[in-house]
Amino acid sequence: MRIVYGGDAYLNEQTVRDLCHQALTARPDADLIELDATTADQYSFNEAVSPSLLSDISVVRIANLQNADDKLGNAMLSYCKQAGKDPDNSSIVICQHEGGNKGKRLLDQLTKAGADKKDIPDLKKPEAKLNFVLTQFERRNRRIDPMAAQQLVDVLGERTGELAAMCNQLCFDFDDNPMGLNRVNQYLTANAQVTGFALADAALAGRTADAIIMMRSAIEQGTSPIALIGALASKLRGVAKAAAVKSGTISTAEAGMPSWMLKKVRLGGWTSAGLSACIQTLAWADEQSKTNGGDPVYALERSIECIAAKGRERQ
Repeated sequence: MRIVYGGDAYLNEQTVRDLCHQALTARPDADLIELDATTADQYSFNEAVSPSLLSDISVVRIANLQNADDKLGNAMLSYCKQAGKDPDNSSIVICQHEGGNKGKRLLDQLTKAGADKKDIPDLKKPEAKLNFVLTQFERRNRRIDPMAAQQLVDVLGERTGELAAMCNQLCFDFDDNPMGLNRVNQYLTANAQVTGFALADAALAGRTADAIIMMRSAIEQGTSPIALIGALASKLRGVAKAAAVKSGTISTAEAGMPSWMLKKVRLGGWTSAGLSACIQTLAWADEQSKTNGGDPVYALERSIECIAAKGRERQ
């Protein structure tokens, strides 16, 4: 019996799928039976793991283990102990637990009875998300430039499934090895967040006109001002964190950014007052974007001008 516990929902699901695939590959004669512990009872479980007319063993996938009632839990515990004595002739049970303390008693009992528990990472830290992207390419015998990987994390880091799909699609469509930043940006130009990050890079580099043109083009194509403001704010947070690390106010670990990324941030010309002015301007732009009487495009232009000037014009 295998138990996949908690962590990132996409990784949890992917791990369960991989385990089921491995089990069915090893035992091609087995049937795949799917149960949900929320609605399944001990009878449906016992039937699933028992020999049938078509196959002596099954691969039984059980979702939502945390919702199993006592009778189902007891049936699973009994089978776990029994299967441990003759694993070669027993059905393979793969359980999916969403994490947390619910169902912890059954989880502990099954683990003590011999079930193999696999803890899934939650991918909440920036470093974990970056490592996830690198791993996705390694699984396909490919490499990706760290800056390109970070760009993918910046854009899709909150949506693991989309991030994984994008890594897969890049490897399928392009032979670049390593995959570079230009290729990633080229591939994602239709993504509003990528447009926002490219715009923010232009603003931070002092290329006011380029950034404003990009912003107007993005708005005309239907990009929400909120998405562009979010990208500008993200880049400014990076500047603030890099400055704080350099001054010794916080450590690299507390910044929550890879050390190479912190070193990449250019702090020349920035002052605390200038950074504060830019943040205030962005907050105003955010307010303009969320009120009926506001002018988000004008507010975005002013924000871009302020950032390109490193806040000096408002001091």
